[in-house]
Amino acid sequence: MMLPGVAYLLINNYFPMVGLAVAFKNINYAKGFWASDWVGFKNFEFLFNTNDAFLITRNTILYNVIFLILNTVIAIIIAILLNEITQKFFSRFYQSIILFPNLISMVIVSYLALAFLNTESGLMNKSILPLFNADAIAWYSSPKYWPYILTLVNTWKNVGLLSVVYYAGIIDIDRQYYESAMLEGASKLQQIRFITLPLLKPVVIMMTLLAIGKIFYADFGLFYQVPLDSGALYNTTNVIDTYVFRAMIRLGDIGMSSAAGFYQSVVGFVLVLFSNLILRRTDRENALF
Repeated sequence: MMLPGVAYLLINNYFPMVGLAVAFKNINYAKGFWASDWVGFKNFEFLFNTNDAFLITRNTILYNVIFLILNTVIAIIIAILLNEITQKFFSRFYQSIILFPNLISMVIVSYLALAFLNTESGLMNKSILPLFNADAIAWYSSPKYWPYILTLVNTWKNVGLLSVVYYAGIIDIDRQYYESAMLEGASKLQQIRFITLPLLKPVVIMMTLLAIGKIFYADFGLFYQVPLDSGALYNTTNVIDTYVFRAMIRLGDIGMSSAAGFYQSVVGFVLVLFSNLILRRTDRENALF
């Protein structure tokens, strides 16, 4: 019974690792993949020698930290609220509504954002800002607004799936704890504080560690499609993934892009190990390994 899953894991996750060699080669299509010249760590230089190295690294890390904290807090709140719905029909209905944004392509999300932010016909400039006697804003050439816009879009799209994961953790909690707490006169907030949150802690830790492993990765669609690749917004929307993509489009060097992906994977792996090490020393029971 394990064979199909193990086969899929090997084919999808391990066999492609042979392609890591691309990160250390100067790919020459005339020579072929294996015959191309080895260049060592030269492909990694473009990430660190560029003037934008600090900018793209800062943006990638800060956005992911904000997304991690905000999405976790909101997802836990939503999960607790879902747990308060006793009727199965409404519970499943709200779960479906919350999950729906996660199923939408980021390309469609970018057009939804455009419908709100279009300078000439967008909902914000035509309907919402006039209510406050505010002037129209050229959203796609105003970088200062985009950290908030990107955070809002990311939360709207991704918090639903995370909240369902936490909801599954909450409903797995033995109801006898809550019944005992009610007999002792505990309020709803006290039940959440002393029962729900402590027992949900292992799930939160697991999801947080998984997110830390992706902290050097950025949602390409969010940072490329939603801002419509506007050059005026690069200071606030350029991250490692978009920078590598644009560099590859200009240079056509897949070795550089492979090196960037390898670098992101190694850093993410180290961060997971380091985070788990700290967790194991402070709370050994909830460590992943």
